[in-house]
Amino acid sequence: MRLALYEPDIPQNTGAMLRLASVMRIGVDIIEPCGFLLDDRRMRRAGMDYLDHVSITRHSSWAAFSGSRAETSCGRLLLLTTAGDIPYCGFDYAPHDTILLGRESAGVPQEVHDAADVRLCIPMAPEARSLNVALAAAMTLGEALRQTGGFETMNAGMER
Repeated sequence: MRLALYEPDIPQNTGAMLRLASVMRIGVDIIEPCGFLLDDRRMRRAGMDYLDHVSITRHSSWAAFSGSRAETSCGRLLLLTTAGDIPYCGFDYAPHDTILLGRESAGVPQEVHDAADVRLCIPMAPEARSLNVALAAAMTLGEALRQTGGFETMNAGMER
């Protein structure tokens, strides 16, 4: 399981998602350009010392990310979008899926929508526009890890 961040533009959200990935032991793809420097102090503050423990792969562009996926045997690309047609909690995840999240300010362009294998959404109140991208990542990743047994190794030895 992986998270992919398409041209993130708020460093605090990126830091929070990197922290999430660190504690869930998943890798992150960052598709540049970003709206900030990746060593931004605001991102580091949000990610704290967890950033030293997350596997990050940087891609210079959408084309570079797409090319690297084509060269490897990776799983499906799942776009989390308000324009999605499948609720995230009603989808069957696989261990090698990549959950793609768009820019906070603009989402993703049509070519990225078209490239996704699946477009997922989070059901919300009709008058709501969207959730914070880090919250959306946490909700979706939690469900994906629950379904695929991703929590089992982290739960080993914990009392129930």
